[in-house]
Amino acid sequence: MDLFDLMLQENRKESAPLAERMKPRSVEEFIGQSHIMGSGRLLRRLIESDKLTSLILHGPPGSGKTSLARVIANQTGAEFESLNAVTSGVKDLREVIGRAEDRLAMNGKRTILFIDEIHRFNKTQQDALLPSVEKGIVIMIGATTENPYYEVNSALISRSNVFRLNALDADDVLGIVDLALDDVERGLGVLNVSLDQDAREAIGRLASGDARRALNAVELAAMTSEPDADGEIVISVEALYESMQHSGQLYDKTGDSHYDIISAFIKSMRGSDPDAALHYLARMIVGGEDPIFIARRIIICASEDVGNADPQALVVAASALKAVETIGMPEGRIPLAQAATYVACAPKSNAAYLGIDRAIEDIRQGRSGAVPSYLKDGTALKLESRKSDVLGGGVYVYPHDHRQHYFKQVYLPAALRGTRYYVLDGQGREAEFEAWLDEIKNREDE
Repeated sequence: MDLFDLMLQENRKESAPLAERMKPRSVEEFIGQSHIMGSGRLLRRLIESDKLTSLILHGPPGSGKTSLARVIANQTGAEFESLNAVTSGVKDLREVIGRAEDRLAMNGKRTILFIDEIHRFNKTQQDALLPSVEKGIVIMIGATTENPYYEVNSALISRSNVFRLNALDADDVLGIVDLALDDVERGLGVLNVSLDQDAREAIGRLASGDARRALNAVELAAMTSEPDADGEIVISVEALYESMQHSGQLYDKTGDSHYDIISAFIKSMRGSDPDAALHYLARMIVGGEDPIFIARRIIICASEDVGNADPQALVVAASALKAVETIGMPEGRIPLAQAATYVACAPKSNAAYLGIDRAIEDIRQGRSGAVPSYLKDGTALKLESRKSDVLGGGVYVYPHDHRQHYFKQVYLPAALRGTRYYVLDGQGREAEFEAWLDEIKNREDE
């Protein structure tokens, strides 16, 4: 690197955003993620002992994935190479692997390959990476906001340690901001910047666990606030709010939070908590989730968790889907809310859902049997018959010709006679169904 390149690199550092300048340089400077980076934890031990194996780091934006990779780069004895999966192709990947092979062959030096947004590598790119990871030519560190078990080649996952990074808590975010406010070399220390008490209390909540977002907002607020008579720039909560406008709740329609929030939404309806259901519904709506996707999940919950305890729940849920398709958003939020709260408030039964799963499992295990001859197509006879003929496998009897439109006869194959799939437990309307079935099946006269 010549003098011009060095000067250009320094200029870029000085003009970089605060969040970029404040990236931690060592394990000691890294804040948060104590479940994997605390003293004595596995990942910290691997970094400090320089015994690193391939890693996949996944977590929400601003949780420290790239920062952690830079810490590893600074503390490891290996060469560090970096690729961004968005802008790099198979050719770039092979060039990096080629350099890694040369280093290993010539002086035994290992190469750490950091791949940002690894979930954006397609199957061909991931397959091209796999052999070099298997052979130890590179130690891969992949970073992703996605759940790697959905997006990353299972062979790569099996050869890597997967670590989940959580959204930072409010104290961690504030700690990172305080470092930036005090740091004279890389931060805002030379500007004499501080947060007023309300702003200090709000910063962690407003950042939604994203340190990058907090630092960028603080920098913007500092650059647009006037110093007081003592030359100090005091960032007010109003200035902070303005710098964080359009914050919303963190919700990535294709990321891991997508699965977390839809899971919480469904579990809230299943758990009969309409307020929680509305909360998670609002987070999905504000985050731009597809309303058709939401409506379909409500329909599934209406059948799976309410079932015949209140059959109307499925009607309401299906109507909400049709309404959203017809009127669109934002008005579609209203039928979605109606359906979600109806399902949440309805009595619950999973008897039908469990029943079909039991029946499917029997079929998969080979437990079925021949259809009784009198139930086959074209053999039905609309006539009176003695019960003994029917129970013995004689002829089909037309139930509507009998009292209460019921006649006791065997419908299951002989091998499954007496099997119970649909086990009612007296919830809601199912209590009425159970009473009705008990009455007709225990009836003495025909």
